Amino acid sequence: MVDLAMQATHAETPAADSRLKALSRFKLSDAVFGAVTRLSAMTVLLILSGVILSLIIGSMPTLRAYGFSFLTSQSWNPPLEKFGAAPSIYGTLVTSAIAMLIAVPVGIGVAIFLTELCPPALRRPVGIAIELLAGIPSIIYGMWGFFVLNPFLQSVLGSGLSLFTAGLVLAIMVLPFISSITRDVFETVPPMLKESAYGLGCTRWEVIRSVVIPFTRVGIIGGVMLALGRALGETMAVTFVVGNANRISANLLDPGTTISATIANQFGEAEPGLYTSSLMTLGLLLFLVTFVVLSCARLMLMRLERRAGA
Repeated sequence: MVDLAMQATHAETPAADSRLKALSRFKLSDAVFGAVTRLSAMTVLLILSGVILSLIIGSMPTLRAYGFSFLTSQSWNPPLEKFGAAPSIYGTLVTSAIAMLIAVPVGIGVAIFLTELCPPALRRPVGIAIELLAGIPSIIYGMWGFFVLNPFLQSVLGSGLSLFTAGLVLAIMVLPFISSITRDVFETVPPMLKESAYGLGCTRWEVIRSVVIPFTRVGIIGGVMLALGRALGETMAVTFVVGNANRISANLLDPGTTISATIANQFGEAEPGLYTSSLMTLGLLLFLVTFVVLSCARLMLMRLERRAGA
């Protein structure tokens, strides 16, 4: 009996050693993986901090010279070193608002059509065509807006290069983001919920309004905010069609400018000093506007998730 026990102990020892070695390897790989992911996250934060710090440092001469009046002044005269950001801020907000007013209902409508109404034979081709719009470079949208949309609007509305034209081009650019994300979240709705609603006698519109949209509203808002972030920072397409007029006008058919268009048009010829610093300040303002918008969207999503959990 003693010999059998000793033989069993000797037989278990190699197996136990192999398990310990395997566990040590797993522990080492987990530690390396954790360190790499932590380093990646810290690298992103360092890059973001570096960008913010460089913008703040570059903006200091303008902030010292003009202070808060830089945000409210409409003057932009480089020879006299008089700079104001009000027209650029106004144009950025107006063109983005026009884009979202057009793209959000159209994008959600496209998603509803693809998931609820589209014949199966057309669903894939139409979906691919919409997603391809997201891959077109922004400069192509700008050239199309300048050479095709601009003459058309000029003949119809009497005005071509304008805030409205820029907003319309932006709407076409952000439409694929809204429609693709909304379609994906619509497809996550459990079929049982829709079948139950149909079983109770609901129409298709009632199912979409009362079941599909409430179930996916968090994803819809996320897609809309992603598109809004793209619209706020778009440069080349807007530069082609906005008119690049540094003024504020209540008429949306008048030319205007945006923060990104002003930077793109003038950074190459800006001389060191207040001119360059003013453009850096515009970049800082664009960063802050985008950050505030996305932060508000995140807070909204957190509230919706909390209510859904309650």
